[in-house]
Amino acid sequence: MKPRPARHWIGAAVVIVGGVLGLAGCAHSNAQALVNQACTHVDRSLSLYQASTTTSSSATAQADSAAALQQLRDALPLAATAAGEDAEWQAFMTTLSETSRVPESDLVTALSQQCSSVADGGIGPGSPPTSVAPVPTRPEVGQ
Repeated sequence: MKPRPARHWIGAAVVIVGGVLGLAGCAHSNAQALVNQACTHVDRSLSLYQASTTTSSSATAQADSAAALQQLRDALPLAATAAGEDAEWQAFMTTLSETSRVPESDLVTALSQQCSSVADGGIGPGSPPTSVAPVPTRPEVGQ
């Protein structure tokens, strides 16, 4: 059997790499679509939450607050699936997962910023980081 020229192997490698990149693009695209859907729920939630803080009726405030929380809970599985497909969305999913432990009033700013960055094209490089502080650097030994 005659060995194949190197160009056949290069061609095969190009096809494989192209396929992998194509699949990665599909996953990112699907994750983005899921995050957009989740942010629609978040936007509804934030509107309902705001309404609950400004109404004079306690019954209406409770109903709006409960509806706002339900919208966040509806957003969570979408964000979780997106985070599973693209790690870029893990901080967003984590913020939403806090709704079972943290009052919405403590999450409004983070959710607003995260969904506004989605509207601006994503949370990727160049976007503000999560609330985790940077790790301080150590000076070099001997300096």
